[in-house]
Amino acid sequence: MTHPLVEEAAKKAAVAWVSVGGGLARAVWCLPQDGRLHVVVGPGEQDLPGLAEAATATVTLRGDHGGAVVTYPAQVQRIEPGSEQWDAVAVTLAGKRLNSPGTAELLAARWGRECALVALTPAGDPAPAGDDSGRAEPRPSPAANATRKPFRLHRVRRR
Repeated sequence: MTHPLVEEAAKKAAVAWVSVGGGLARAVWCLPQDGRLHVVVGPGEQDLPGLAEAATATVTLRGDHGGAVVTYPAQVQRIEPGSEQWDAVAVTLAGKRLNSPGTAELLAARWGRECALVALTPAGDPAPAGDDSGRAEPRPSPAANATRKPFRLHRVRRR
């Protein structure tokens, strides 16, 4: 039996924050189906190191207003290409993929060759809500720009 909060938040999930092995949580797009979240990781798709090989992960879902609503442990199951589950999920997930090149069938075939499709099934009670805000310092990124003084067109008089 899934916790009602997890069940309700998962129904509306388009994005989830997934942490593998206690590492940093990363945002991934997902497809909720049959009480599980389905995620594609691999080359040309989402980068979440270790998820395809992991047995468990921690999932955080957001609410309607953007804040984290629930964090829960999940069991990770890799879905093999050609299986019954693959046929039920892969093309539907490929159809939801934004900016995908080609048709959903071609994308699902590429995923079968190059990527991993995993199902995240809730596996326990959600973590209790804490008193902290959940905010974190920004991660270092090569995309960050150095902050400079603003450009002034004319001299500013001092009094």
